[in-house]
Amino acid sequence: MSLERPVSPDPYTLLPEVASFDVTSTDVSDGQPLKDDQVNAGGDTSPQLSWSGAPEGTQSYVVTCFDPDAPTVSGFWHWTAVDIPADVTSLDAGAGAGDDSLPGDAFHVRNDGGAKNFMGAAPPEGDQVHRYYFVVHAVGEPTLGVDADASPAVVGFNLAFKTLGRAIVHGTYQH
Repeated sequence: MSLERPVSPDPYTLLPEVASFDVTSTDVSDGQPLKDDQVNAGGDTSPQLSWSGAPEGTQSYVVTCFDPDAPTVSGFWHWTAVDIPADVTSLDAGAGAGDDSLPGDAFHVRNDGGAKNFMGAAPPEGDQVHRYYFVVHAVGEPTLGVDADASPAVVGFNLAFKTLGRAIVHGTYQH
């Protein structure tokens, strides 16, 4: 069986347009390969992220990592951290280890690997280069209104109606 297929579009260009703001990382350089510890076989360590310039009215954040290049029709969610307080503007490397690594009442929902944490890059061996979109979503409410049993798709659905802005940085990886 061959995994040859077209490159998926940038998924965020397919959503309604919202304000953009800035996200930087000491661990992810936009469009460049991820570090070894951000790979599933190398440690599953979520990258450091800092953001600024969120839209006025931001009351919380959601941070996600999505791979649109997974050989599925739905891509692959590697990380979803919900209800990060509005006064938080950075996450340290490793914040995706579990709920106790997140600030305030923030929590994780299950990634597509089934765990409530950050799952590092794990594309099939020999597959095309995969893109990993790390996105900080500015939310116009103090809570997204989901619980820890929600799927990343349900989080995304709620974000469609409550997102004021997005900040995006993406890394790549090929096995």
